[in-house]
Amino acid sequence: MTEDIVAKGKAIFDSGKYAGSTASTGSAGSNTGALNRLRHWLSRFICPMYPRDLDLLTLWIAHTHLVNETYTTPRLLIESPVPESGKTTVLEHLERLCVNPLQMATVSSPAMITRVLEHGTRTLLIDEADRSLNPDKPGIDDLIAVLNSGYKKGATRPVLVPVKGGWETAEMPTFAPVAMAGNQPKLPDDTLSRTIRVLIMPDHDGTVEDSDWELIEDDAQSIANDLAVWADSVRDHVRSGERPSLPEGAKARTKERWMPLKRAAVAAGDPWPDVVDELVGLDLERMRLDREEGIVNEKTHVTLLRNIAAVWVNGEKFHSTDNLISMLVAKFPNAWGPSDRYPKGLTAQRLGRMLVKNYGVYSDRNPDKIRGYFARSFDVACRSIRTPVIEPAEPVQPTESARGCCGCGAELTRPESVERGLCTECSLRRAAS
Repeated sequence: MTEDIVAKGKAIFDSGKYAGSTASTGSAGSNTGALNRLRHWLSRFICPMYPRDLDLLTLWIAHTHLVNETYTTPRLLIESPVPESGKTTVLEHLERLCVNPLQMATVSSPAMITRVLEHGTRTLLIDEADRSLNPDKPGIDDLIAVLNSGYKKGATRPVLVPVKGGWETAEMPTFAPVAMAGNQPKLPDDTLSRTIRVLIMPDHDGTVEDSDWELIEDDAQSIANDLAVWADSVRDHVRSGERPSLPEGAKARTKERWMPLKRAAVAAGDPWPDVVDELVGLDLERMRLDREEGIVNEKTHVTLLRNIAAVWVNGEKFHSTDNLISMLVAKFPNAWGPSDRYPKGLTAQRLGRMLVKNYGVYSDRNPDKIRGYFARSFDVACRSIRTPVIEPAEPVQPTESARGCCGCGAELTRPESVERGLCTECSLRRAAS
């Protein structure tokens, strides 16, 4: 399933085409009518670089009306490499279509956001995010922390509030849908990991209509009313129904980003669930391409583990430390060869330090007393970063003659413990000594 979804995303990326939702506009009041009408409306006034982003905007707007039932809410980033591309126009439509919207041209303080949310859920719309969320601005770290925490229901922030005779601390909510628009704002990696992106380009060909609000305000309000009615009709089902499935590759933070949109899509009916799965496939492919191009600033220890999995010889149960380093340097010289910061390149000490500190993976000695790493010792670590697990050709089965730890006599049940003849605790003690 994962391979099919990612392959579809790759094909779409390679072709540069995307048909977008083929749903008809539908009739207001039908299960799909509200979303289909909303999608048609957006196509009249918004010109994204990829038509699929009209589907994404439709689903994101719809999920704001169900945000208290979806538990998480992905941040929406509306960006463009050039000014005057229509980002503010998108925010103007969100202001009229999302639940309880609040336009924020500037964000003066984290406390302001929490006080705004004290009396109920609002959809926060932040314009000129490249300025208002500039990491060089004083105090911006606290503001980003609020935006990061508020993507999950129940998140709060302690705030000082005035009381008679002084001040006291109160826990105030930070949970809220957030859309940010800007010219490639410099957002931290942890914020970007919570973000779904829409790329807007200038409409030089005049393919969309002007958003003349004096003429179209009432129509926009009618669509917003349809969305509210639809959301009320499916709210109980979204809250109590089974959580829908996502493509297998959508895990952890990726799953948290897309699950709210999938739940809204399932509530709306066909073809919207399939649309979300296609969008997830595109997102998985984008992340893969970003890693290959070096766009993602991945932590060094994460890169190390991915690279170890990439160079490990299929079927090998053990590699010596020297051999493992040689393979890493040969295949990834820019990452692990000599550099200004590390003139000696990757050393056994640096390799061991990163593996022990970040994953609890220790080197050990094989039966020939050569120090190195067993394939199975990477199992949990590889799963933690969703990289292929290193598998030896034939897992070793415990035998009666090799069940006892030679250090403490405890029964050995794990294959890697049998190979070493030591239980985990004795292995750790020996490594420490």
